[in-house]
Amino acid sequence: MYINLILTKVYSRSIAGSRCTHITESRALKRLRRKITIEVLWIYIAKALKNSEPLKAYEIRKRLRELYGLRVSAVTVYSVVYRMHREGLLEKTSVGGETLYRLSERGLEELEKALELIESVTSMLRA
Repeated sequence: MYINLILTKVYSRSIAGSRCTHITESRALKRLRRKITIEVLWIYIAKALKNSEPLKAYEIRKRLRELYGLRVSAVTVYSVVYRMHREGLLEKTSVGGETLYRLSERGLEELEKALELIESVTSMLRA
């Protein structure tokens, strides 16, 4: 499921019936899109690694694109992976001289908490 596709569909539904032929997304919606993708990239990385074999940082970047349609720079992914490892959310192993990452138990717990928070906020805003 691609996050950009989902957000585009939501936006398209909100303007259905409009006579505008050229519609530009508001800055507010662009900020929201960034905040729920790039600024919380760790959630997407954790979810991508949840049921996966350990991956190299580059492979994590590819997986984000395959699973969620996220096109993130290598530097951004490496930075987030490094911070996640430093915080104990990822475990690092070395195989054949290559560094691989997998989700730690703490990372799994934090992912579940994050998903619960997102569901709670979404429910509150829909009420």
